[in-house]
Amino acid sequence: MIESLLVANRGEIARRIVRTAKKLGIRAIVVHSEADAGLPFVTEADQAVCVGPANPALSYRNVEAILAAAKDTGAQAIHPGYGFLSENADFARTVEASGLIWVGPGADAISAMGDKINARNLMAAAGVPVAPGTTEPAADLAAAVAAAGEIGYPVMVKAAAGGGGMGMGVATDEAGLRTEYDKVRSFAERMFGDGSVLIERYFPRVRHVEVQILGLADGRVVALGERECSVQRRNQKLVEESPSPAVSPELRARFLAAAVRAGEAVNYRNAGTVECLLDPTTGEFFFLEMNTRLQVEHPVTEYVYGVDLVEEQLRVAAGLAPTFDPDALAPRGHAIELRINAEDPKRFLPGPGAITTWNEPTGSGVRVDSGYVAGNTVTPFYDSLMAKLIVSGATRDEAVERARAAVAQFEIAGPKNNLPFFAELLENPEFLSGDYDTGIVSRMR
Repeated sequence: MIESLLVANRGEIARRIVRTAKKLGIRAIVVHSEADAGLPFVTEADQAVCVGPANPALSYRNVEAILAAAKDTGAQAIHPGYGFLSENADFARTVEASGLIWVGPGADAISAMGDKINARNLMAAAGVPVAPGTTEPAADLAAAVAAAGEIGYPVMVKAAAGGGGMGMGVATDEAGLRTEYDKVRSFAERMFGDGSVLIERYFPRVRHVEVQILGLADGRVVALGERECSVQRRNQKLVEESPSPAVSPELRARFLAAAVRAGEAVNYRNAGTVECLLDPTTGEFFFLEMNTRLQVEHPVTEYVYGVDLVEEQLRVAAGLAPTFDPDALAPRGHAIELRINAEDPKRFLPGPGAITTWNEPTGSGVRVDSGYVAGNTVTPFYDSLMAKLIVSGATRDEAVERARAAVAQFEIAGPKNNLPFFAELLENPEFLSGDYDTGIVSRMR
């Protein structure tokens, strides 16, 4: 097993990785910005190195500083968490060229899946269902208009290099397409340094369902069930649950088989997620993208399948067999994750600030992965995620009941937070029925 691990991330995911590393007897090292010096992931690590000021480009995306920290601390491996450099193929290659172990998929797989058009074409060739759309970037507005005419409105205008719900727009007619094309292209150039745009069919009523895959050290790819991610605002997830209430055993078998084919097509190793859109009317599903990293919502899979995905990541990176039997994977019970953000619960606008009260819920089937404690400050420099509240139960109804109680028990004062939204959601008839889609939040607002 790896003996020393540097975590190139921050907040709750860095703290969560540190927890598993220490459980396994691995020396846990973290990097941090000046703004994060007092956060729990820093104080709980075995060693911490400041790599720059608050600006992520000068700290958490500062490759030179991170590699220097790894060298100075004697780190054997680097875990990138999610976001920042986690899906940067060049960083993965540089880490390995430096003689370090990269705890993630190979750089070639990251590259292959990082371009949405290339990923779509690879998946189609592998027999994974893809939605009607362009097979190459729409070079200009005229090409986008022509593609939309063939696909049929409404269409999704999407940054080919985007991810995490960013760089997307919907057009219901040609006038809307002209507006969205320019907007998405400009955003993509600014945020990703790549203005390539693809056009896909847009489904007005759709569910977002993803499959957790794990590429093992022996070359096999296995699927650890699906997660429902349809409670979203601005195409970004707020709630995830597993199993999906929309997926039957027959549909689950098709989902998991397609996800395994997707992983095999790029010789996938380590943890990843195959994201799909599910048409609840027809039962058809289509490949959306592959996230070549650990997902924010991985804890619901951990509960339902009884695995520690970070431990499995470390085992794969070290060339070791998994702790579970790949031929005997089966879900048990139900789990729900709520993303506790520092944001206005009505309009979901960021609301950073100093935390004066932070009391986490406890009890059977309740887990909190948090990045903060009382006395810390949520700064405006990073994502608004403060914690993940995860609950589990023998049934979905039991998990919902535990979620209600945990939300009521969770006390946060100082920054704005979205706990009131979750209290409302957990009483919403549409959510409680399990028959909801990606429009549920807009209908609540």
